[in-house]
Amino acid sequence: MSVIYYGYLPSPIGKLLVAATERGICRMDFDEGLQMEEELASLAAWAAKLEVVSAASVELVRDGGGIPQAVKELEEYFKGERTVFSVPLDVRGTPFQEQVWRALTGIPYGTVCSYKDIAMRIGSPKAVRAVGGANNRNPLPVIIPCHRVVGAAGHMVGYGGGLPIKEVLLRLEGAAVRYTIPQEASL
Repeated sequence: MSVIYYGYLPSPIGKLLVAATERGICRMDFDEGLQMEEELASLAAWAAKLEVVSAASVELVRDGGGIPQAVKELEEYFKGERTVFSVPLDVRGTPFQEQVWRALTGIPYGTVCSYKDIAMRIGSPKAVRAVGGANNRNPLPVIIPCHRVVGAAGHMVGYGGGLPIKEVLLRLEGAAVRYTIPQEASL
């Protein structure tokens, strides 16, 4: 049986669902208005897919594992007291996605870069759209700071939690970014 620990955090960007395995924090979701039972069923199905087991063999445990540390670090971040996360992570994706996610953790607090900058950083300068796809599948928004990636012209484009949340996070960090979204936003 696989165990997934989970907890909730009220934040300036809404309620967050935080999940962890024995190895580390593995997923964070924005409140999508789902009932708790639906959120947990979705979490169990996602965990089962990762572990290649049935959702029925995933045990969900509230507030165990690394959840208290993650919640504490996220609370500090939202208060402006933390700029780097130290909680252990357990992220799983394709080798390319994991490479992009590692590159995202190298974007300093309060700064932004473009999808092209990330593509260059990972040695795949023509993979701008693929970087955008990996960014979109980031299982740990905020902790792996995909919100710090903007379009080529410095405009905010795309964010899983929505552009208003991206704007809140960037303002919290004091990042200089153009807040007007062009009609034809590009990666």
